[in-house]
Amino acid sequence: MDANLAVIVPAFNEAPTLGRVLHRVLLQPCVQQLVVVDDGSTDGTFEVAQGFLGDRRVSVYRHPSNRGKGAAVRTAIEAVTAPLVIIQDADLEYDPLEYQIMISPLLQGRADVVYGVRGFAGQSAYSYWFVQGNRLLTTATNVLFNCYIQDMESGFKAMRTELMRRLSLHGNRFDIEPEITARVLRLGYRIHEVPITYYARSREEGKKLTWLDGARALGTLLRLRLSSKHRLFGVEDPYHGRRLKELSMTSRLPELPGERAA
Repeated sequence: MDANLAVIVPAFNEAPTLGRVLHRVLLQPCVQQLVVVDDGSTDGTFEVAQGFLGDRRVSVYRHPSNRGKGAAVRTAIEAVTAPLVIIQDADLEYDPLEYQIMISPLLQGRADVVYGVRGFAGQSAYSYWFVQGNRLLTTATNVLFNCYIQDMESGFKAMRTELMRRLSLHGNRFDIEPEITARVLRLGYRIHEVPITYYARSREEGKKLTWLDGARALGTLLRLRLSSKHRLFGVEDPYHGRRLKELSMTSRLPELPGERAA
């Protein structure tokens, strides 16, 4: 299996779980690069990350103060050199063992964006209202952008690095999730979803999302839907036209051995 995946790990006060996450990431054969961004932690997160610098695939960055998940993702993407990229939270809610499930549609050329959908294969949720809030935001996304996805707020998002660099991301905090989705959809890409397992942690275990983040997410979706493409992306990039044409010509089903020749 070729190593072709960059893993971005934004981390804020995740010292208790970060080491296990990074160890698990580095065990995956597809991982070419691991970029950790400590977002102003005060609990030893940065020191935990530094302990992995003996592996040549690992790079660690640090924000002097807490700027948010979106800012950490934007810092990390500047350092990515691998052709594919995935965002991995540092809290053990998403399992690196499922990277191959996530990137298979990308490797097969059938999609440029893949989201992991929570709840199909297995899920442990801590709050009824948290789940319903996610569903509300996903429904709003489907209505605003005339698409059909099932988990807009999934923190497990994979895509071609060339595309992520072209999204012109500006979000600093948890608004990065709806921003990525809205910008991808505004560019005309379809989001391919795959079932994943999800191990939700509770507020007592360090869950940071609140209802305010949900309100901000809805505002982000509305703003990006109503903005012009020129305002969002600037001068039209011919890259997207080429990629969308290539995707439209690719078989929707994975090829079987010998199928192309037949």
